[in-house]
Amino acid sequence: MSHFDLAARRHKIEELTSRTLAEDFWNDPTAAQTVISKLNAEKEIVDAYEGIQTALDSLEETYGLLKEEYDEDIFMIFEEEYQDMEKNFEDFEIKVLLSHEYDHSHAIVEVHPGAGGTEAHDWAEMLYRMYSRWAAAKGYKVTALDYLAGEEAGIKSVTFLVEGDMAYGYLKCEKGVHRLVRISPFDSGARRHTSFASLDVMPQFNNEIEIEIKPDELLVETKRASGAGGQHINKTDSAVRMVHKPTGLVATCQNGRSQHENREECLRILKSRIYQKMIEEQEAKLAEIKGEQKLIEWGSQIRSYVFHPYSMVKDHRTDYETGNTQAVMDGELDGFIYAYLKKMVK
Repeated sequence: MSHFDLAARRHKIEELTSRTLAEDFWNDPTAAQTVISKLNAEKEIVDAYEGIQTALDSLEETYGLLKEEYDEDIFMIFEEEYQDMEKNFEDFEIKVLLSHEYDHSHAIVEVHPGAGGTEAHDWAEMLYRMYSRWAAAKGYKVTALDYLAGEEAGIKSVTFLVEGDMAYGYLKCEKGVHRLVRISPFDSGARRHTSFASLDVMPQFNNEIEIEIKPDELLVETKRASGAGGQHINKTDSAVRMVHKPTGLVATCQNGRSQHENREECLRILKSRIYQKMIEEQEAKLAEIKGEQKLIEWGSQIRSYVFHPYSMVKDHRTDYETGNTQAVMDGELDGFIYAYLKKMVK
């Protein structure tokens, strides 16, 4: 892999290790934990590389024995070693692809239905369930930050936090418009319907990055919370909506038990939006310098989920597809994610 610089990564490990030895390292526990996470991630990648190199040396040695004299038992050992190395290399490749500075962040995800009323609201809820199941399988924690139920079924919108190492790195691949084709359960005539829902993903704000928001740059509104959220919901004007005037970015939160909690979470979400905007601007500038054409644009359709007249889920960016629609809706998304990550570096 031409973009893997082993020497640079070893230097980074030395640099991060040196920072952990400073006397004041634990004065800021949050910053210290961030450094340790980065150090562990770099070590994991270098260890994986060295493990693959060792496996290759072993394969070469076994192959040499087979060339001298074929032996069925040795051949079986060679085949097993090769399969193990192939899997380890795929895991290593994903680690390298997800080694950007903010890929290890938690992710804030938003799902919004397109036009279509109840049918679209139901599709948005299906996607929320799909990503919740994917996250659970990864051992990630999912917390709804803002949830607005549909009038008849589904959801009008949901914002949720996915906490876990590399949550953003994986989920950034899912950003865009998702299209569903099926026989609608809400249509008495059992006709086929097409629905759309958009997914937006951003890394949870990293405290290492300085983002200053002045009080006069904020428009803050409060209202009574609604929808899912427990017994504390609907009793006070605790839901908070913030608008960042310079950028027009908006954040809402109603999950907390008090207006104070929701204000703090809302501000974190807003900073995450600004953080994401900074990332996109940097990537756009880099792409312009390199003369690259982005594979997708904001709001573009990235994937189709067809339940009728046949079963297929196909990603239009990579052409990766599967006929097992139920498995996908139950959270089996890694094939799509890995295909996209690999395409992005080609």
